[in-house]
Amino acid sequence: MNYLLVFIGGGLGSLLRFIIAMLFGKTTLSLPWATLSSNVLSCFIFATIIYVYQEKNLIPDNYKHLVLIGICGGLSTFSTFSYETFELIKQGMTAWALINIAVSCVLCTAIFFVFAK
Repeated sequence: MNYLLVFIGGGLGSLLRFIIAMLFGKTTLSLPWATLSSNVLSCFIFATIIYVYQEKNLIPDNYKHLVLIGICGGLSTFSTFSYETFELIKQGMTAWALINIAVSCVLCTAIFFVFAK
């Protein structure tokens, strides 16, 4: 059953990531906003579930497989983040690449600090 939950969640997360990418479309801004948004949203969902599960013990283990591994795994995208950062460097936009790394890491990590009380 857990395999099916991960499979369904992964599909939903990937679809959500695709929709976010379509909403942002091609932008002239140098920061890859769609990837950043997907990763931040994934971290927010993950941190929320972890907090509710650990503090309130309200979420069954099956939902962890569906949401944490499946949806968050399909929604977050380290490979795209890395590729887009590499492309910024390759295009001579090293400052934007460093900003992308800093903003992504700080925002995503900060979300967990907010929920870790």
